[in-house]
Amino acid sequence: MSTQHGDQTYIGSELELFASATNWKRYLKRHITPYLGSRVLEVGAGLGSTTEMLCRGSEEKWVCLEPDRSLSDQIRHKVRTGELPGCCEVVEGTLTPGSTLGVFDSILYVDVLEHIAEDREEMERASSVLTQGGYLIVLSPAHQTLFTPFDRSIGHFRRYSRRTLGALSTPDLENVLTRYLDSVGLLASLANRFVLQSAMPSRGQIRIWNTLMVPLSRILDPLLAYRLGKSVLIVWRKRVPKAFGRTYRAPGDSSRDLDLVR
Repeated sequence: MSTQHGDQTYIGSELELFASATNWKRYLKRHITPYLGSRVLEVGAGLGSTTEMLCRGSEEKWVCLEPDRSLSDQIRHKVRTGELPGCCEVVEGTLTPGSTLGVFDSILYVDVLEHIAEDREEMERASSVLTQGGYLIVLSPAHQTLFTPFDRSIGHFRRYSRRTLGALSTPDLENVLTRYLDSVGLLASLANRFVLQSAMPSRGQIRIWNTLMVPLSRILDPLLAYRLGKSVLIVWRKRVPKAFGRTYRAPGDSSRDLDLVR
C-alpha cells in the first residue's frame, strides 16, 4: 500500500483518556464483531486500543495503519511484547491509491473519518481495497450541532448524521446497518455543547460516562430503535456480482451472529 511516512503527527491528546472506557469498548465490540473477517485493515489505529478490543488473534492478518510515528511505534511495541496478537502488523502512513497489500475482508474507521479532510475520497480508496462481500465499518461522533472546542482541539473536521455519513457511500457499496449509539451519552454532549463548552473532558467525566451512562445506553438504545445517540455507526457491504450468487459472506461472518445486532 502506498503510504506517507514520518510527516504526520496526531494533534489530539484524548487517546489515553478514552483508552480506559472499557464499557464503551465492550458495547462497540458487540456491534462490530459480526462484520469482521480474517483480513482486517484498521485505519488510524492510534494507540492500538481498538485493536486490543476487537482482534481475536485468529485472523489471517490485522493491519494497523497509523500515520503518526510515535503512535505506530507504540503499537509495534505491543505486538513485540504480546499485548497484541502476532497476526497484527503495523504500516506507518495513510490509505492512498496504489495498494500493494491486496484486499481486505473488513476495513475499520473507529473515530477516525472525522479527522480526514477528504472523507469522500477516503471512502473511495477504502472501497478499492475491500474484497467483494467484505464490510466497511465506520464509527464517528454524531450531530454537527454538537461540534465543540473539544472537537476542534483534537483535529475533527466535522461530525456526522446518519444521512451525511450514508451519503459517502460509493456505487459498489450497499448499506447493511446504520444506527446511533449512546443515547444517554448524548445528554452529556448536549451539556458540553451548550453549557460547559470544555476543550477536553476530565478523567472524572470520562469515568461517569463509562460506568454510568454507557450501561444505561445499552438498555435504552434498542428501546429507542437506535434513533438517538452521540455516535453514529454505519456498515457497508461491497456488492457481489450476480454471477457469484447472493449467499456470499465475508470470512468470519455467520447469519446467526448478524441477527444479534439487527
